[in-house]
Amino acid sequence: MKKTHILLLVSAALVCSFAGCTASNSSADKQQLESVLDDSPRADSLRTLLKETPRDEQAAMTYLLAWMPQGDRDTMDLALLRENVTYACRARAEFPWAKALPDSIFLNEVLPYASVDEVRDAWRKDFYERFAPRVKNCKTMREAIDTINSIIPKVVGVEYNTLREKTNQSPAESMRQGMASCTGLSILLVDALRSVGIPARFAGTAAWHDNRGNHSWTEVWIDGTWYSTEYYIPPKLDGAWFMADAGQATPGDRIHAIYAVSFRPTGDWFPMVWNQESRDVHAVDVSQRYIDLYGQQTQTIARENTHVIVTFVMYKDKQHSSNSEDRVEANVDVFCDGVQMGGGRTAGPLQDMNDALKFLVAKDHTYTFVYENARGERTTIETKVGTEPVTVVGYME
Repeated sequence: MKKTHILLLVSAALVCSFAGCTASNSSADKQQLESVLDDSPRADSLRTLLKETPRDEQAAMTYLLAWMPQGDRDTMDLALLRENVTYACRARAEFPWAKALPDSIFLNEVLPYASVDEVRDAWRKDFYERFAPRVKNCKTMREAIDTINSIIPKVVGVEYNTLREKTNQSPAESMRQGMASCTGLSILLVDALRSVGIPARFAGTAAWHDNRGNHSWTEVWIDGTWYSTEYYIPPKLDGAWFMADAGQATPGDRIHAIYAVSFRPTGDWFPMVWNQESRDVHAVDVSQRYIDLYGQQTQTIARENTHVIVTFVMYKDKQHSSNSEDRVEANVDVFCDGVQMGGGRTAGPLQDMNDALKFLVAKDHTYTFVYENARGERTTIETKVGTEPVTVVGYME
């Protein structure tokens, strides 16, 4: 009876409106909290944590305790959890764009302490202190997003490098090494954005449509719409190099669909290629948004007549015939002025001759095509593209 009495007192307090951080929890949040606390081996400690949480932060703490993975609920450092809530609420109180967020978006896309299954770091206070001064004069969320995107590599000192220790690195692990994969970089960007009250989430695919590999990136929420962005990318939302690949995703396909992470359960999960058996990270299938977006972008390009098709064909060697059997499958990336513009996989010997890797690129630019030859050496081909379609030929020799 005593335990029930305590829960009812806490729940009653949470129906009040708190201007400092968030409004109130839904009945589902409170019911979920009561259910999970009943089953937690450290229920007394969690109840004490909630009771000692400042009143205007209790709704945020309730949300995390109610919906966090059981493993975190049973083992996570409670001081870390308290600090995470305190600084998330501080950001909401400080920045105008955070104040204006719907409670549901703040709770699920700003407040969470993790992106996927990375080590649970105490990153929130550190990142708030690094990034809050840099966005304090921003007038809008979009201006703050652009600022974070432009400075994050320098502020955290992390670069892309396949020699990183593991895929799903936490912010501290990446900053210690000064390197991370696209997964680690995406986690860094999500956390940097969240630290100043910007809704952000981890997104990605287990494999592109041509099976040449997985990729991860970040999505940001502005006025009810989600947009893609990426560590390193210039401040242009939904303009990343992978849009052509994302536009060919297959909704509902565990391998070829695009998913975005949700802290709260959705009935679906994120396919982590580094932890394939796990179903612990909740997600939503967002493939259709990318398919529709790429369709809109290609229609605009066709209407404005600003781009041209470049076809890339890979052969075994320079003594090749024009027959399909001499073609070789290989991954090819294309860059312009050092910025990646796209990527794909060339057609192999068993594919139709009309099936070829094509890039839609802006006219009157010079492009660099990069691939690995048969000896494992990085090979580049630089091509000037004018106003007419171009075919570029690579050799594996």
